[in-house]
Amino acid sequence: MMNVGPGNPSGGGRNRRRRGRRPAQRGGQGGPGRDRQQHGGIYTAPMDHSYRANQGANNKGPRQGRGRPGFSATYAIAEPDPLPQRDDATSRIFAFVDDLFFLAKIQETARKLNVKVEFVKTEKDLLERIKENGEEKPSLIIFDLNNTNVKPLTLIPKLKSKLKKGTSIIGFLSHVQGDLKQKAHEVGCDMVLPRSAFSQNLPQLLRRHGASEEDEVAG
Repeated sequence: MMNVGPGNPSGGGRNRRRRGRRPAQRGGQGGPGRDRQQHGGIYTAPMDHSYRANQGANNKGPRQGRGRPGFSATYAIAEPDPLPQRDDATSRIFAFVDDLFFLAKIQETARKLNVKVEFVKTEKDLLERIKENGEEKPSLIIFDLNNTNVKPLTLIPKLKSKLKKGTSIIGFLSHVQGDLKQKAHEVGCDMVLPRSAFSQNLPQLLRRHGASEEDEVAG
């Protein structure tokens, strides 16, 4: 008859069974499983980026393009209402722009808003057009600050001196041209915008400066 006792190898069966129950005990009492199953059934593991992306996608409001996961949505600027159609309207906005992309963009935006914009190449062209309009000062003059045919930094102070405060001058340039932006402000440019911001705000700028006093009353 075999003796069973602590010193006998045959008694190891109980020890193996006891060791087999220990992992379950750790998971149920104080192991990693507790973080998942306790705290009122709430999963407390760290959130992953896909969760944040889904939360961002559920934000109310229109999204423009596809944003990066975890970043807030971007909102499109509402298009302004067009001005009343007037065949006898005079040009209140002039542009020293020879870049074909922006020339076409300004033309198309002005057409949608019923705003007249004239493109001029020299100071003489501008002054002649003002004279034809009955000496009415422009409301807005737009400069492509990289237009080498005009030399904006030389022309802007001349126009500011002649037209005084009744005319706003806005220039646009590349966002990396910090020195040119500062110089444009120094010579009298009222607002200097990066190309992207100029494109985005173009409808509001044309609508505001293209409206005459009669249009404002009618609106």
